[in-house]
Amino acid sequence: MIAYVDLIGYAAAMAVAATYSMKTMIPLRVAGIASNVLFITYGALSGAVPVLILHIFLLPLNSWRLWQMLQLVRRVNAAAHGDLGMDWLKPYMTSRKVRAGDVVFRAGDDADAMYYTVAGRFRLVEIGADVAPGALIGELGFVAPKNARTLTFECVEAGELLVISYAQLKQLYFQNPQFGFGFLRLVSERLFRDIERLKTQAKLP
Repeated sequence: MIAYVDLIGYAAAMAVAATYSMKTMIPLRVAGIASNVLFITYGALSGAVPVLILHIFLLPLNSWRLWQMLQLVRRVNAAAHGDLGMDWLKPYMTSRKVRAGDVVFRAGDDADAMYYTVAGRFRLVEIGADVAPGALIGELGFVAPKNARTLTFECVEAGELLVISYAQLKQLYFQNPQFGFGFLRLVSERLFRDIERLKTQAKLP
C-alpha cells in the first residue's frame, strides 16, 4: 500500500515537472490539473494534510483558468469567422472614464493600447468620423510595423472606454497559438472590410 501511494506521489511530482516544460498556457493548465488530482489522491492516502489542502485549493483555480482560456479561444475564433464583437475580450480589459474634450490619443503618438467604446460619443478628428458605443479602436496599431497612431481619437460626449494594453494583448497572443491565430484573422478581416468600404465610397459620385 505504501509503495502504491509513493507511486502516486512520484506521478504527481512528474506532472508538476511537466508544467515547467510547457510553452503554451492550455497544456500547462491541463498538466497542472493532473498534478492537483494526483497530489489530492496522494495526500488523502498518505495523510499528508498540508499537501491535500494546498491542491484542493489549486484544483478549482487551475480549472477556472483553463476554462477562461478555452472560452477566449472559442470566442476569438467565432469572431474571426463572423461576429466581430469584442465581448470575448472584455474580461481582460480595464475601464476608463473620459470627459468631453479629452484626447485619448493623437496622430503620430506611439500606439500602446487598444480601446472599446462602452458609452459616450467619440470622434476620429482627421476624417471627421463619429465613433459610437460598441466600436473597437486601435487594434491595427498592434500589428502595424511602427506602432504609430494615424488619427486623433477625441471624446465628444463624456463616456467610458475599455482598455487593454498591447503588452497584455501580447501575453494572450503568445500564451496560446490558437488565440494568436484567431486574433490575426479578426484584425485581417476588419482591415479588408475597411478597404472594401473605401473602394465602395470611391465609386460613389
